[in-house]
Amino acid sequence: QVARRGEGSAPRWAGSRGEGPCLGTAAGRCSERGPALPAPSLLGMACCWGEYQVSVDGISGQREWRPVIYRKCTDVLWLILFFLFWAGLMFITGYAVTAGAAERLVFGYDSYGNICGRKNTHIEGAPLSGQDMTNKKHVFFLNSCSLEIKDLKINSIALCVSSCPQEQLNSLEDIQLFAKNNGSCLCVYNLNISSYTLNPKAAELCPTLPVPPSKSFPLFNRCVPQNPECYSQFASILINVVNEVDVFHRILSGIMAGRDTVIGLSVLALAFSLIMVLTFRFITTLLLHIFITLVVFGLLFVSGVLWWLYYDYTNDPSIELETEKENVKFLLGFAIISTVITMVLLSLIFVLRKKIQLTVQLFWVANKIISRAPSLLFQPLWTFLILIFFWVFWVAVLISLGTAGSAQVISGGQVEYKILSGIRYMWWYHLVGLIWTSEFILACQQMTIAGAVVTCYFNRNKSSLPQHLILSSVSVLFCYHQGTVVKGSFLITIVRIPRIILMYLYDALKEKESACARCMFKCCFCCFWCLERCLRYFNQHVYTATAINATNFCTSAKDTLFILAKNSANIAFIDCFGDFIIFLGKVFVVCFTVFGGLMAFNYHREFHVWVVPLLLVALFACLVAHSFLSVFEVVMDALFFCFAIDLETNDGSPEKPYFMDQELLSFVNHSNKLTEWGENRKQKTPRNNEDGTELQPMT
Repeated sequence: QVARRGEGSAPRWAGSRGEGPCLGTAAGRCSERGPALPAPSLLGMACCWGEYQVSVDGISGQREWRPVIYRKCTDVLWLILFFLFWAGLMFITGYAVTAGAAERLVFGYDSYGNICGRKNTHIEGAPLSGQDMTNKKHVFFLNSCSLEIKDLKINSIALCVSSCPQEQLNSLEDIQLFAKNNGSCLCVYNLNISSYTLNPKAAELCPTLPVPPSKSFPLFNRCVPQNPECYSQFASILINVVNEVDVFHRILSGIMAGRDTVIGLSVLALAFSLIMVLTFRFITTLLLHIFITLVVFGLLFVSGVLWWLYYDYTNDPSIELETEKENVKFLLGFAIISTVITMVLLSLIFVLRKKIQLTVQLFWVANKIISRAPSLLFQPLWTFLILIFFWVFWVAVLISLGTAGSAQVISGGQVEYKILSGIRYMWWYHLVGLIWTSEFILACQQMTIAGAVVTCYFNRNKSSLPQHLILSSVSVLFCYHQGTVVKGSFLITIVRIPRIILMYLYDALKEKESACARCMFKCCFCCFWCLERCLRYFNQHVYTATAINATNFCTSAKDTLFILAKNSANIAFIDCFGDFIIFLGKVFVVCFTVFGGLMAFNYHREFHVWVVPLLLVALFACLVAHSFLSVFEVVMDALFFCFAIDLETNDGSPEKPYFMDQELLSFVNHSNKLTEWGENRKQKTPRNNEDGTELQPMT
């Protein structure tokens, strides 16, 4: 009998195994191997209109776990909402492309509305606009050494020039000679070269003397003065215009100066991450001891090198530039942080040293799942590439949106661009799109891995597993459970947005708030961060529950709370060993990457800005290591969540055999902290059902 029910509960097979009715056959005949799946037509109706219940008498009972026995579309309304939200993002994208002018930001523009390096159209009321600047690709400020900002506007006239002055120009004659020799006019466009020394207004229409030597900025084609005093003033002003651009400029200039070293260190971080993946994939007790020894020496060595460099730079009399003094401050901070982390990790390693064999067994159990789907190890790589593609798209739209404005002519025929009032609301909408979509992509990875683990665990006949397990899991995700992933990622989004708002307020009120307000802000940051981490961990188990039962997010969350509340201490105890070793793997990658960077940058002491680029390399190494090693974390979490469900619904008897294999049960029995599970249930060795029997429902 088929009885239609509303949303919120999962399909059930009533009665004992093999006694329930069968659907999906032409004549309604039952299979000898157990209940068959509902017909595709019924599945389609379930996706659109709710859910179908299969029972003997049509009476609803308590919902039970039904691993991989039934599929239905979950949280369809949330998927529709996500599509509508992205329709809004596409509208903003179209508006930004049509109304924006990203070229103004990338190539630069002068005070008269001309984009450097481009042919321009005339602006009504601006006589010097609409000029052909194809050969004039650099932005030059007339008083680059005394820039000031008033109402977010620079007080200097900007011009498009063909080249920046490489040497200091001390007089109008020098400026005139530079224009004749290089074809680069540094005075206002309507002033002829021959009039540089004759026009009485030349002092106002030409650069402030002396003109410092300058060099084109490698990305945005601005003529940046090379004189240390002028450079400091110029960079700080330019950075304030785009919100801390000075830091951005110095970081980028440091990266550009040592780009070969930065690229080499990034490749080194990638190589170390692959080494750690192979180490965990083929882990042994000896290999784990070698790995932990290397981590200990790496931590001690990096901390020692940082303190040695700090001492060496502090006693170096040749350090005079402000950037070099900042390097010393950064070195001190890095040395202190590195020392604290080293002491904490060494203490934890000492405390957990006797659990190494247990950790090896834990990785063996996880690797048995991975061996059935080796492509799991490459899943983070595809996720990372998709995220990079989306972030590039998002930044491109943001740049176009930030330059969407109407040209207005002000005094002197100059042009300024006024941002439209509605643009600010689009910025916030675009920001929510960044967070929500990024979390959606990451949640899809978690759901894909969880689906593969569930399929492997709850299948007695391992030889009947899909040939391409990851593709099968991805197809299930996109056909049935995108709405659940959308809802889970939205919850993370609404937790992260208050953090961003608080950070914005904290930055806006910086140096104005009291010590009490500052403390409250930091406490709020910490609380929201902890809430986000807990929600991420919880969502991961919710996705596993959805992969098992095909229930919507709320139902899966309720089931997950029940399982975690009953077995949280046991699951957490098992996972802590694996998570700690995986964390040490990330520390290993970061330590040896930073060590290579310290040696490389210390060898090239001509790089004045290298500490901050080294920090960025360390963050990149941490990101890459996390991306590759997170597979083991998700597999372990999903595996032991399935294990808890297995123990909750089965007892190891011939009527209710476990799905777990002998290795997993042996690992649990060797864990002293898990005696509670063993005492509450008379565990029996699970049968190795390799005789071709299909998956049977838990009853």
